[in-house]
Amino acid sequence: MQEKALKALRELPPFSPVLNKLLASLAEEDVSFAKLSDLMEKDTVIAGNILHLVNSALYARQGTVNSVRHALSLMGLQKLRNAVLGMSLTRSWAKARPAASWSMARFNMHSAATAILSDMIAQHVRVAYPEGAFVAGLLHDVGHLLIAIALPAEYGGIIELHARGGKTMAECERTVLGFEHPELSAQALRHWNLPEPIQLAVRDHHDLSEAVPGGALLLGGVVGAADTSVKSTGVAIQPAQNHPDTLALEQLGLDRTRIAALLGEFQTEFDAMAPFFR
Repeated sequence: MQEKALKALRELPPFSPVLNKLLASLAEEDVSFAKLSDLMEKDTVIAGNILHLVNSALYARQGTVNSVRHALSLMGLQKLRNAVLGMSLTRSWAKARPAASWSMARFNMHSAATAILSDMIAQHVRVAYPEGAFVAGLLHDVGHLLIAIALPAEYGGIIELHARGGKTMAECERTVLGFEHPELSAQALRHWNLPEPIQLAVRDHHDLSEAVPGGALLLGGVVGAADTSVKSTGVAIQPAQNHPDTLALEQLGLDRTRIAALLGEFQTEFDAMAPFFR
């Protein structure tokens, strides 16, 4: 069944030229960002969204930004790349045909929230490969999507088992399928030739406390903490109650003052970017 689920990658719409270039840049291939800016400007939806974002209250600019190149100079390459990656993937996944019980809107919002918070956490703690935090957060649950597309009946069984209580979604997946979504997510990222540290972070995002030699946290732990935190606020693939919980963030070594500041920054950025992920 795992092989069948992985084949669902073929059912996803092909990536746009912009998205292909962005993914190539993550794999450290030779990419001209001048050419990337040109591609973004030619994609009217992406260009419009980027200009809308950079002119929003998030950046509090006086005067209007009216070109992607100007937006790049203001946002910085990494912020712009992250935003376009998220927007492009959301557009692509909107054309997928998953199980009837699947909500693409909830999936997109959970993925975006986890990506934004992962990136912010990586700026506050010592973590291996922090530059991959946003993408790892954005793609950590793509295995869920593949299961919902390729194995809709089994996905329904997983949801029913989880609704009975007592088991996590991952445990329900293991019971029904014999594997869990993080494994599948990592295989999808390998198929897309994303850097190995991002693959491993996605695979291990339920392991919150491990560290690498020298004391830096593994990227998977950061993504897992972000995932747990946003789920506790009700931003989840399956409907969930809003019971904010900061324990996962505390386990990363953040004190309550830093957590409060971090979550405040997160909410501001998430509120600004959320409309582009619906």
